[in-house]
Amino acid sequence: MKDPVTLSTGVTYDRDSIEKWIEAGNFTCPLTNQVLRTLEPIPNHVIRKNIQDWCVENRSHGIERIPTPRVPATSMEVSDILSKIDVACKKQDGKGCRDLVVKIKSLAKESERNKRCIVSNGAGGVLSQAFQAFSMASSFDENDDVLEEILSALTLMFPLDVEAKGFLGSASAMQRLIWFLSSGDLSRRRNAVLGVKQLVSSSSDIPRKVNELSETEGAIEALFKLIKDPICPSSTKAALLIIYHTITSSSTKEKQVRKLVNLGIISLLLETSVDAERSICEKALGVLDGICESEEGRQKTCDNALSMPVLVKKILRVSDLATEFSVSVLWKLCKNGDMEDHRSVVLEALQVGAFQKLLLLLQVGCGEKTKEKVSEVLKMLNLHRNSNKIECVDPMDNFKDLKRPF
Repeated sequence: MKDPVTLSTGVTYDRDSIEKWIEAGNFTCPLTNQVLRTLEPIPNHVIRKNIQDWCVENRSHGIERIPTPRVPATSMEVSDILSKIDVACKKQDGKGCRDLVVKIKSLAKESERNKRCIVSNGAGGVLSQAFQAFSMASSFDENDDVLEEILSALTLMFPLDVEAKGFLGSASAMQRLIWFLSSGDLSRRRNAVLGVKQLVSSSSDIPRKVNELSETEGAIEALFKLIKDPICPSSTKAALLIIYHTITSSSTKEKQVRKLVNLGIISLLLETSVDAERSICEKALGVLDGICESEEGRQKTCDNALSMPVLVKKILRVSDLATEFSVSVLWKLCKNGDMEDHRSVVLEALQVGAFQKLLLLLQVGCGEKTKEKVSEVLKMLNLHRNSNKIECVDPMDNFKDLKRPF
């Protein structure tokens, strides 16, 4: 035992062990089989002191003294703090609310057990409602300190439930989140993009949220900057995911694509994909696929020297999803455009070994939609293979690092 606690039946257990028992859905005492009157175990200080004394007595045998454990947060303690936050919001007491939020955040960071207790007592909803309440100020600079602290604490409560998302997705709260996206220190911008991601990635009302986002001045530029000058992998992934929803679900998606293309998103996505981790690479290729829905996006992608080498390289190298996006972009580039552009794209694809790579993909296997696109691209490539005699890429060089299942 490291942290002895006593149940309502009078039997003492190690806290970690008995909490795992209760979390598994057992509401009886393992020894007596009696139904527990309360699920909150009481610290047994006598036994803990005996254990520590024994450790001290036997330190000559290499036994280290077990440090006194922190008493974990209780449901009653958490509920009390959350009630006080609610009262502070109604009084518009920014300083009082901020101090209470700091306390909740500190408890959540102490242990996973505390965090579960805080979340299960509805902290996400209370904090989201508090963020909404303090975001209604007429000036963006007003209540900055308390809003920043609430948002920081909220990131520990993700994913949020429907009610919490309702508060955080209100008009005033959304405006403040977008303001935070483009202003303040790195931590605030990171927390803001994670908050927006919560609203647009799993909401049943995605189109409305991305419309609000895309119509707010400076939002797209702020998201672009988070990818260009990354803060951390989680903020980069969130920014890419939000942009993906913006260019696929927004009613002004064509306008947003044009804005992103002018910012230089295509070069940024290709450069990001070269050595990025799997999840970031998938999202970057997904955004590029969305960009290539537009004629302007396809043209700019064709004009970029990195496009074909990166797309062909990512097929069968990263993941099934990355392969699907790469094939989709390749298909759009080869299929669209005038005769001269089409021929130029096809010849470039042949030069970087696309024909061999796509043949291998058919052998390895892929989804039906991807297979149709692969077959169509292969037909287009095949028309130029023999006549131009430009296949100078050794197919085995492309596939030497591939783990083939056949």
